[in-house]
Amino acid sequence: MSEQLNPFKVAQAQFDEAAEILGLDQAMRDLLRWPRREYQFTIPVKMDNGTSKVFHGYRVQYNDARGPNKGGIRWHPDETIDTVRALSAWMTWKCSVVDIPLGGGKGGITCDPKMLSDGEKERLARGWVRMVARELGKHRDVPAPDVYTTPQIMAWMLDEFETIVGRSHPAVITGKPLALGGSKGRTDATARGGIYTVREASKLLGLNPKGTFAIQGFGNAGQHAAVLHPAILGGGTLVAVSDTSGAIYNPAGIDAAEIIAFKKQTGKIKNFPGAKAITNDELLALNVDVLYPAALENVITEANAAKINANIVCELANGPTTPAADKIMYAKGIHVIPDFLANAGGVTVSYFEQVQNTYNYYWSLEEVCSRLDRKMTEAYHNVYRMHLDKKVHMRLAAYLVAVQRVAEAVKLRGWV
Repeated sequence: MSEQLNPFKVAQAQFDEAAEILGLDQAMRDLLRWPRREYQFTIPVKMDNGTSKVFHGYRVQYNDARGPNKGGIRWHPDETIDTVRALSAWMTWKCSVVDIPLGGGKGGITCDPKMLSDGEKERLARGWVRMVARELGKHRDVPAPDVYTTPQIMAWMLDEFETIVGRSHPAVITGKPLALGGSKGRTDATARGGIYTVREASKLLGLNPKGTFAIQGFGNAGQHAAVLHPAILGGGTLVAVSDTSGAIYNPAGIDAAEIIAFKKQTGKIKNFPGAKAITNDELLALNVDVLYPAALENVITEANAAKINANIVCELANGPTTPAADKIMYAKGIHVIPDFLANAGGVTVSYFEQVQNTYNYYWSLEEVCSRLDRKMTEAYHNVYRMHLDKKVHMRLAAYLVAVQRVAEAVKLRGWV
């Protein structure tokens, strides 16, 4: 039987395994394996050519037992309600595993942002907010950027919400530009947080943090990882990178600043001078110290997991590894730092942004990074201890930590 790759089915299967080990009763399982609320709606947008086009939008609020829903908004041609459900579930566990007082949510629009002008993007962003404004607020549901959404899009969304409610409300959306109340350190927080966990893993496992690394997916998180990996770990050689145009490899090393500049200039990494073209599958199979999956879900599957040769796989993307692949890599001795731990730096600094907005007092970059380091380090060690205690792979250990905390909050509230 082929492996089930529906992202929400994957998320539910991961939860079910943790729930069984934790011994959760049936009512608790039934509640926590489904979103509490979800919204689907249509957004009519006037296009630049004078025609109107209707887009499909989503917002899923998975569980708010531990605090207001929190989660990004993805604009992607393949966005579906099941993708958004899965991401909202992972956001719930992500906020819980790093122990911040937030629940999990996610939003999205099925669209190809590469085919939209800035004016069309602005009208689409404002249209999405108009459909869900009654559900948003710092004590209810706080969106943020995700795949193909940006601080500028968050600025338009914030302005639309404040226009609707008639007052300043900066904490309703995070990932904003600094001039509108964004937090210093938010832009690179996802990559930075992940690299903090790589540092801790390298210490505990006696691995070389200054060796070779490869990045699958060269968007925001991947580009920042290219720069921050050697900066935080004191060294390291980037040998391979991929994006939607293909993958490149140079065993002597790829200069991070040069590849980022090349991508900015050309829009892709393909044909980067001095590197040879390889396939995405070949990149994933490289013998490197650290592999960063930083693109989309279901990249490492039952079909290719046995070919993974990294010592550490640090998942900066959401859902890049399927349940069957987890078991294969665990049996091979590969140390996987699971997505909702590895990439939790983004939501952690988003939480810091909410706090700063609420108090109208802003921290220095050094303070943000220091607080993020403490949060990520503590979370990694909590998960690693669970991994040793229960003799399970790291993703299941992270689920055990996170689900246990959410279940406790649900029980204390008397929901089940």
